[in-house]
Amino acid sequence: MARQSRTSFRQKEPEELPFKKSNGESKSQKAETPLLSPSTAESHMINLIDTPGHADFTFEVVRSLRILDGAVCILDGVAGVEAQTEKVWYQAAKYRIPKIIYVNKLDRDGAAFGKTIQEIASRLCTWPAVCQVPWFQGGKGRFCGIGDVISLRAYRWQEGGDGKIIESTYIDNLQQHEPAFVEEMKKARVALVDLLAHDDDVMIEKFLEVNGQHLDLSSRDIVASLRRYVLTQDSRIVPVFAGASFRNIGVQPLLDAIVQLLPNPKEAPDPEVSVGRAEGTLTQLLSGKLLSKEAQDTAPKKKSGKGLMQRGPMAVIGNLEACALAFKVVHDPRRGALVYVRVYSGSIRHGSSLYNTNLQVTEPAQRLLRMYAQDSVDIASLAAGQIGVIPGLKHARTGDTLISYIGASEKNGPPSPLNSLQLRPIEVPPAVFFASVESHSLGEQKSVKNALDLLIREDPSLQLSVDEESGQTLLSGMGEFHLEIAADRLTKDLKAKAAMGRIEIAYREALLFPSESKNVSIDREIAGKRARAGCNAAVEPLVDDGYENLIPDDYDVTVVEGGNRITISVTTPDDPTGNSQPWNRRLPSQLTIESLHMALKNGALAALVRGVNYPFPYQNVHVTISIDPRTQIFSTDSHPAALATAAREATKAALKHAAEGGTAILEHVMNVTVSTDEASLGAVVKDLNSERGGHVVSLDDVDATTSGIREDLPVIDLRKVYAPRDPFDGGNTFADQEQAVMNNSSRQRTINARVPLREMMGYLKHLRSITGGRGSFIMSADRFERVVGQRERILQKELRGY
Repeated sequence: MARQSRTSFRQKEPEELPFKKSNGESKSQKAETPLLSPSTAESHMINLIDTPGHADFTFEVVRSLRILDGAVCILDGVAGVEAQTEKVWYQAAKYRIPKIIYVNKLDRDGAAFGKTIQEIASRLCTWPAVCQVPWFQGGKGRFCGIGDVISLRAYRWQEGGDGKIIESTYIDNLQQHEPAFVEEMKKARVALVDLLAHDDDVMIEKFLEVNGQHLDLSSRDIVASLRRYVLTQDSRIVPVFAGASFRNIGVQPLLDAIVQLLPNPKEAPDPEVSVGRAEGTLTQLLSGKLLSKEAQDTAPKKKSGKGLMQRGPMAVIGNLEACALAFKVVHDPRRGALVYVRVYSGSIRHGSSLYNTNLQVTEPAQRLLRMYAQDSVDIASLAAGQIGVIPGLKHARTGDTLISYIGASEKNGPPSPLNSLQLRPIEVPPAVFFASVESHSLGEQKSVKNALDLLIREDPSLQLSVDEESGQTLLSGMGEFHLEIAADRLTKDLKAKAAMGRIEIAYREALLFPSESKNVSIDREIAGKRARAGCNAAVEPLVDDGYENLIPDDYDVTVVEGGNRITISVTTPDDPTGNSQPWNRRLPSQLTIESLHMALKNGALAALVRGVNYPFPYQNVHVTISIDPRTQIFSTDSHPAALATAAREATKAALKHAAEGGTAILEHVMNVTVSTDEASLGAVVKDLNSERGGHVVSLDDVDATTSGIREDLPVIDLRKVYAPRDPFDGGNTFADQEQAVMNNSSRQRTINARVPLREMMGYLKHLRSITGGRGSFIMSADRFERVVGQRERILQKELRGY
């Protein structure tokens, strides 16, 4: 067994990996030539998770970041910091993932390590701590190795080899043959020490102990300081390493850096969990504090002291064997569903029963696997901090919490409230494109449905729905490329005999006027049971007034879901006749106030799925549902299904009344960032403004200090950033380089614009055609806005079909 387990992350450039067929690749490897002088001789397990770089596969990055302990951001030494890199970098910052940077492809023509360092500072708002300097033979020859700034040693890889043979020497021995390289390494050491000593008191003390001699500091002290910065969540100093992975140059030092600098599972941030209504951390749960808090919150509402109140928190926690999160599901033709899990506490053993707290089902872990790309090895257990695969689980999905509990009931699972334990779920971004899926024949419908279910289970960012009017099955995704890959998987990998229709845009319908309050009562049979219930509903356009989720009391609740606000009020209006009795605040035995709220909310959401005038879901609607328990709840006949049906019918009636005055069509407006060269700038701007109905917000230089910077992070002065000179920059100063870039028609420019999503369909091919293949872009959803003018008339004509 490895003594430590670390989870790392890398992101491939889009051109390398068209789509992710990723594997949680687990390696137990140690670099043959330790550059950072590991303090122990222990072996280390490094779980590597690779994700695609294409913007359509953002969810792959999100679900990987959710379970990581550390990240390796791999940059292209030729392209530098790309637009998608910025997006993923800030996503990792959101999850407070410790990071290091590796500049790859330095063996390619046009590679510029120094320029990439400057872009790290300007575009990622990060102080680069240069730990390695690339070694170009003779100063301007081939890339042959690296200079380790920490140990002041140079490492040279054999030309044409497989990267296993490395020559190591102290820089003093290179003074005669590589004087410029040695001088650059000394400059890098001075810059690194000065940067680390800026906010590290321990480093300052060590620096004073060697009388301010930068070259006399020990590598152990520098590594310790780097690690303190990496593990500090608000630190903006990030170590930077160099190499060329295709030739295995720099790979061994990078693995050493992962071991030395990135946290092990015990050092990672405490996972967030919830138990019932109580929220906290996993440590609080295991100490019993969270269960005590949940017991205090629910004790006044419980009539008996069963379970937790009698046994005590630690008695319940003591039987918790393991807690894990399922973060990915892959369908394997031979082994079936492979569920990738990250274990956060305890140990999952072979043959143990796992209770899914999201689905309330128990499944056996018949086998446990450790994955090596496509290959696997059976293992006896998965300990805390490790990543593994459980094959054969029929129900587990991405984001489900799995727990192993001694003495758990096979049907009901662990005792309450532990059966509601959930790790923080994985956020699924909303889909913005959709396409119809049709089976080739009626006989194939069932097999196509099963294949689609497998596809959705693998990738929750794909969503399945059925158009009520046409009966078509609709598959929604993050982008055109995303849906194209899904169609390819559906027909080729899952062997479904189906065809996918034209990719469409997910529009929304919005109200223009409020409705009257509609009172609806139902009395019918639902699923073989009598259902009686009533409620009042009113709808109005939603006004953004800075609302936050608030619960005034236990009987009234307001929630925001799907871009709409739903207010539920349990009221007892005054009776002018004086005949009605005051409500005693009691509900029928089959109802709780929580189930009442949930049923009414689900009914309202069901009514908002399809508009009255257009076949689109509603957006920006405020639904107010009120119910009088004295007159609209009827004993055992008013079960949750009855209440949900009444709420749906009442909301539909209110929507129909409001739609009589007309409704509007809303469309996604995207934040688009286009990167192109100076020569193509005019053509791109004209195309965005004139041809696509967009609005250019700003034009930035990729090398400018303001490019890509978030408003909450201060600008870094590039003149204070150490960046080694690139071998082919002509030896210019920083000011000369900046002026040369300003005069160069091939310099990269960034265009920030807001463009309707419809106009971005097929944009990548068009962009490449007008920029000679040099343009790239990313986009993210900004908000919904009303379609107006000529574009509204064209869209209405398309919807009518004439």
